[in-house]
Amino acid sequence: VEIYSLYVDCKVTSRFAHTVITSRIVNRANESREAIFEVELPKTAFISNFSMSIDGKVYPGIIKEKAAAQNEYDTAVSQGQSAGLVKITDRKLEQFHVSVSIAAASKVTFELTYEELLKRQLGKYELLIKVRPKQLVKHFKIDVHIFEPQGIHFLETDSTFMTNELTEALTKVQNETKARILFNPTIDQQKINSELDETLLNGDFVVRYDVKREATAGDIQIVNGYFVHYFAPQEMPVFPKNVIFVIDRSGSMTGRKIEQTRDALLKILQDLRLEDHFSFITFSNKVVEWKSSLLPATEENVASAAAFVQTLTARGGTDINGALLAAVSMLEKDEGLPERSVSMIILLTDGQPTSGEKNVEVIQENIQKAINGKYALFCLGFGFDVSYKFLEKMALSNGGIARRIYENADAALQLQGFYQEVATPILMQIEMQYPENAIEGLTKNNFKLFFEGSEIIVSGKISNDLDLLPVEIKAQSHTSDLTLKEEANVKEKEQVFQNQRYIFGNFIERLWAYLTIQQLLGKAISAQEEDQKLLEAQALNLSLQYSFVTSLTSMVVTKPSDQQQEDLANKPTEAG
Repeated sequence: VEIYSLYVDCKVTSRFAHTVITSRIVNRANESREAIFEVELPKTAFISNFSMSIDGKVYPGIIKEKAAAQNEYDTAVSQGQSAGLVKITDRKLEQFHVSVSIAAASKVTFELTYEELLKRQLGKYELLIKVRPKQLVKHFKIDVHIFEPQGIHFLETDSTFMTNELTEALTKVQNETKARILFNPTIDQQKINSELDETLLNGDFVVRYDVKREATAGDIQIVNGYFVHYFAPQEMPVFPKNVIFVIDRSGSMTGRKIEQTRDALLKILQDLRLEDHFSFITFSNKVVEWKSSLLPATEENVASAAAFVQTLTARGGTDINGALLAAVSMLEKDEGLPERSVSMIILLTDGQPTSGEKNVEVIQENIQKAINGKYALFCLGFGFDVSYKFLEKMALSNGGIARRIYENADAALQLQGFYQEVATPILMQIEMQYPENAIEGLTKNNFKLFFEGSEIIVSGKISNDLDLLPVEIKAQSHTSDLTLKEEANVKEKEQVFQNQRYIFGNFIERLWAYLTIQQLLGKAISAQEEDQKLLEAQALNLSLQYSFVTSLTSMVVTKPSDQQQEDLANKPTEAG
């Protein structure tokens, strides 16, 4: 079975990426064989289309509500035979896998489309394309088009498998607002060496870029009555942070995990700013405070903390409740913290609560009551024995986020990378205001914190008769209270995208739907049961309307009648 053509076609328009992967396979054997289509895509993406065509007959993927699809599927297939088409493969990717049996000399074309809004992290957007054909491919091509009306500030490509030979197959063309990256190696360039028919193409192909930012109140783009507003201020004074690291040193952290935690903490200590205050609380079944209050990050204090970190060993149970309450209480009673500053608690744990309060609902309630909206709680779950759902709900209920740290060689780097994302808060209490009567379906428009290097995105639908869209941003910086104003001329903004031939027409509407679904699902995690059902119902409607495979929908993959009738593709979530 030979893959004779593999195309990855990706169009990024104003951060919204639309990727189509087309694989053409021929069965050169003289009996029927299994053709496999396996693609790894970013977890943050939603699959929006899939089809298989065998000798000219098309078998489409149909997106349905998850429960309905599952019922049909269970009826069609004898129980116990489940084909999970999508599974998480690593911290950034999930894998889509379909196989179909094709007759001798038959051809099959697989086509998968997925969409995602690229998220700015540490000052850049990253488009990740996983390349793993597992064989030499006669016609292989990755074709990326980027159009950013704000202008491209810098652009780089990176790959884990490049050789000098392969570099010759890579071309980059760019002007002020557009870029095209083409990678089409010949069969000879794909070979590990001339004797072996083995491919070098195995790994990540990454495009990173950032855009120019002139307007102080961000950038507004409008297509077909939908707008998106990007806001990422630069060169602002940084808020001093008051940060308490709450570190799990229960028995299960022993060995590699505690070593990687120590390595990461030592690096993080070096990154603290002089005006920051910090402390440590470590916990097993006992909760231990390194000092009774937060200390300024002077050279002396940082050195003393580093010495403490090196003594961390792991044994005992897991009292998450006690440790977090101790952290809140330390922040509460500290009189000496700078007036305009940002307080945060960073929890790192690898397990379930096993001592002190063990009921996760009670813990969530206790912590939310204690924090009471005053501090941000970030929860890092180390490995797969944690209840990620519990950590995620706790973080989202308290103005933070949760992240899973994957247990592999770069775990210390993952921890450090997470810290860098939250290390430089430059705005607080950000409110993005638009004329109330002129906008429908506005996405989240108030944010507790803005960290340097990230980006705030708000989208909505403009009512028909609006010529000017006025926006007002209110926020607190370290030195003052800000009000930024901007007016967008709707007709002028619509012109920008008029003559761009490679833009799919309704991309801002799809971006709006993508963002709205992500936010509804995020909100549902920390909502009460009745609200949760309501939020999920809204997210489901949008998922079906825009045909996205989300955690609430499934794609039914139909197959020729002589084979198992259908497969189901569900989107896995980090919480499982």
